[in-house]
Amino acid sequence: MKRLVAGLVLAALAVLPANAALKVGAKAPDFAAPAYLAGAPFTYRLNEALKKGPVVLYFFPSAHTKGCNIEAHLFSEAADSFKAQGASVVGVTAGKVDELAAFSKETEHCGGKFPVAADPGLKIAKSYDALFGPLMPVSNRTSYVIAPDGSVLHAYSALAPDRHVDETLGAVKAWRAKHPK
Repeated sequence: MKRLVAGLVLAALAVLPANAALKVGAKAPDFAAPAYLAGAPFTYRLNEALKKGPVVLYFFPSAHTKGCNIEAHLFSEAADSFKAQGASVVGVTAGKVDELAAFSKETEHCGGKFPVAADPGLKIAKSYDALFGPLMPVSNRTSYVIAPDGSVLHAYSALAPDRHVDETLGAVKAWRAKHPK
């Protein structure tokens, strides 16, 4: 019965739009987290990444799941477009963190194009209010674009993985148009 209720809740959430809590102009919480890039471990630091340009921070529920695989692959395919705008991408999850090294290097997922960071206690997701809620202890599918000054430029939440790249790349391009290299 418990599984049935959880399944029904998840199904209901899948059809409802999610809302990112941090609004445009808000200060993005700084964080450091264990991460992987092309399978290699390191500590990801948001403040260091922002020194190089805008950061696309996207939260995803879990590595090696259908929607998250699609989303990671789409970000991987667009990595060069983000880089051309001077932006970097990082994915953050609390789900299957023991699989992030493999997830970060597999061609069908991140392909070594951007890092993925572990958030096992959901501390980062909570600070960005990117949670499904009390019944689902995982991060919501929420993407933020953060300006080099640490302010939120764009926020987008949707359970469907297919629009996050377009949403964030559009915001990065709009920022770049106002801040030429």
